[in-house]
Amino acid sequence: MTSLIIKITSLPTRIFRSIFPQKAGTELEENTILVKDNNNEDVIMSTPEKLRGLSDIYRFFRKNTTPIYFVSPTAYNILGLGQWIQGFKYITHFDSFDGGHFRVTNPEQNTEREFQSMEDMVNYLLSHKESVDLFQRNGGKGKILTVMFDEKTEEIAKQLGVDIALPPAELRTRLDSKIVTTQLANEAGVASAPNIVDVKASSYQELSALAAESKLGEKLVVQTPYGDSGKTTYFISNEADWDKVADKVVGETLKVMKYINHIPGTVEAVATRCGTMVGPLQTDITGYQELTPYKGGWCGNDIFPEILQGAQRDKIISMVKAMGDKLYETGYRGTFCFDYLVDTDDGEVYLGEINPRISGASPLTNLVTSKYGGIPLMLFHLLEFMDVDFEIDVDEIQKRWSDFGSWTQLVLKHTTDEVRSITKAPQSGIWRMLDDGNITFVRNSIDWNNVSDGQDAFYIRVYNAGDYAYLGADMGILVARGRMQTDDRQLLPRAHQWVRAINAEFEYKALDELEIPYIPTDNVRKMI
Repeated sequence: MTSLIIKITSLPTRIFRSIFPQKAGTELEENTILVKDNNNEDVIMSTPEKLRGLSDIYRFFRKNTTPIYFVSPTAYNILGLGQWIQGFKYITHFDSFDGGHFRVTNPEQNTEREFQSMEDMVNYLLSHKESVDLFQRNGGKGKILTVMFDEKTEEIAKQLGVDIALPPAELRTRLDSKIVTTQLANEAGVASAPNIVDVKASSYQELSALAAESKLGEKLVVQTPYGDSGKTTYFISNEADWDKVADKVVGETLKVMKYINHIPGTVEAVATRCGTMVGPLQTDITGYQELTPYKGGWCGNDIFPEILQGAQRDKIISMVKAMGDKLYETGYRGTFCFDYLVDTDDGEVYLGEINPRISGASPLTNLVTSKYGGIPLMLFHLLEFMDVDFEIDVDEIQKRWSDFGSWTQLVLKHTTDEVRSITKAPQSGIWRMLDDGNITFVRNSIDWNNVSDGQDAFYIRVYNAGDYAYLGADMGILVARGRMQTDDRQLLPRAHQWVRAINAEFEYKALDELEIPYIPTDNVRKMI
């Protein structure tokens, strides 16, 4: 009966086209009904020429046929994105889920390989036979996402026939310079803390003279162009401070800033053809000795709706939008991380730095924007690199995550300056804090959305039994509901409890006399 109705209703159209035939190569009009032969139930609507609004975007990714792969040491940065995207896979070095995540492929490392950087690890994963086989099983094409990559990665991707869905490595490297970032911010009208850039100093006296000329004071923050997690940021107030870091700054082009009492924070945004979309603001968790051996080093974030209300909040958002639009002018598109500083003495807001990449802020950003806003921010990044046109109201969508629940992520680094072999490690999944301060494993999980209340937390393991622990190693990450840090930047008691309890789940043994461990270089110690 259905077939008969279709034939009758389509008869006028067939008569019309017999008289006025469609020109060769002309596209079917939008919303034309297509019917497959011998399958009366398979009636589908054609894809709109342009995606307009969230319903179209949901449908586009739900029916996506382009394989998308996240290649990185761990799956953490955009964990959970596969719930929104058909054909999404992870290719990772660390098996955080003991083979229990159906979207994760862990290429087997047959020989001990000494990676020189995170980019080196990504290149290894991308060109591994298991990865190549995965690409071929999925049609040999696709899009690649990653945190870090270089020109060699681009060459490998080109040979494999897959596209890197990120701005070019050369552009990312140029924008990653703290000096270039500051210069671009000046052009965009985005203020940085009082500073001088593109200078060199061979002695403390020379540094002091430069600072005095620009009225930066005696307490200085000195940065080399590249580096993350606070590893290349130095606090210098006297000659003794200089002597400790002189070998790291002499000969380098420097950014020298006035030291300000401040609250550090970050916000992830996406620069698109429709404007810059700004995610929810986060405060940084930095420098705690329980979490990181690096002074001022990043070790997590709090995210809660009360952060910096009113004029300060509005100013940060306008600064991020201006910076994103400026980046788009340079040819950069997609996700970036904007670190901000709020001066606690006068309330002024400044740009700290830009991270032109998927970053450590991405997990909480995508968690909040998807759970409370109905769509992960990362989807708008992907739209820029997919073969589709779109038109969205950036401000209207951004309002969707104006209110949300509080969450925290803690990055647990190995803080002991001793290389040891790990004999036991906590498994990934949901853990629960007991009344006595101990924790118990509740269940396996691949999703932090399953954290039910303030007593539960999701832990994702990085290093496992059989690996080596060393100073600065990212051992694992904890995601929990609620805050872990006070407004005046002190760890809450519950944070201390969780850090102690997770660390207590590790067991180690001393190295054998002839054992030669592989310890990654500084360039690859950061795993997320």
